[in-house]
Amino acid sequence: MKRTASALTGIALMIMSMALLALMDTTGKALTGTTPVLMVLFFRYFFQAVITTAVVLPTQGRAVIRTAHPRFQVVRGSLLFSCTLLSLYSLKYLPVGEFTAIVKISPLVITLFAAITLHERVSGLRWVLVFGGFLGTLLIVRPGGASFSWAMLLPLCMVALTASFQVLTSKMSGTEKGATTHFYTGWVGTLLAAIPMAFSWQALPLVTWGMLILMGVLGTTGHYLLILAYSQAPASTLTPYLYGQIGFAMLGGWLVFDHLPDAWSLAGIGLIAFCGAAGAWWTAREGRVLTPAASPS
Repeated sequence: MKRTASALTGIALMIMSMALLALMDTTGKALTGTTPVLMVLFFRYFFQAVITTAVVLPTQGRAVIRTAHPRFQVVRGSLLFSCTLLSLYSLKYLPVGEFTAIVKISPLVITLFAAITLHERVSGLRWVLVFGGFLGTLLIVRPGGASFSWAMLLPLCMVALTASFQVLTSKMSGTEKGATTHFYTGWVGTLLAAIPMAFSWQALPLVTWGMLILMGVLGTTGHYLLILAYSQAPASTLTPYLYGQIGFAMLGGWLVFDHLPDAWSLAGIGLIAFCGAAGAWWTAREGRVLTPAASPS
């Protein structure tokens, strides 16, 4: 009974996390239309770092700074920073729903990498799901089609970085506190973004500052809820719910930008979500360790 309650708590936290992260991406797309991307990037991390520090330092003191693997914290923060940079440039040119769906092929890419580099045995069904996920991506991107643009390559580059980020996050979860990881992630990203931001500074209206603060709050809360979710339930239980972010992203794109994917893109989005969720279910059946697949933006 206790395990069931914990799993339900994890699922609820995961769904809330996906909704907040999709809203963060929607806010980020709105900002990139009027604000330099490097400024958005800096303040997305700065507000996360400040909010996290203000919350955790009074309750946990200097203990939150102690980490068993400082190098891993720096590498993880750098990977997330790179993912966020690619994410913002992707959102500047692409619809939120399509962008989110492409990023969600990360678990399928991890399966492919495991087969090629680690010579891991991959079942026939899993190969079919990997193929289906890539086919779904092609339906969205449609190389050579009228809707294709160079910007569609950005989330594909992000997928490779996402896979590394997910593997490292999974490895660190056994030794690092969630608050500690969140603390370092915010400040590493802030420091990395500080220098390039200085060259793109411009005066901003009050409403833009409000949106920047909102984006920081959404990112901070969404990623922390994600960490809490994995502390309540195993990844094999939670992963299918990660694909709910696609639905939230499409809703945000429709409400804010009046954008609805065309029939081919909808088919691709549906195929990616189905193959990803089916892959998570099959992984749980096989009893294997599943790497988290959240969009690390």
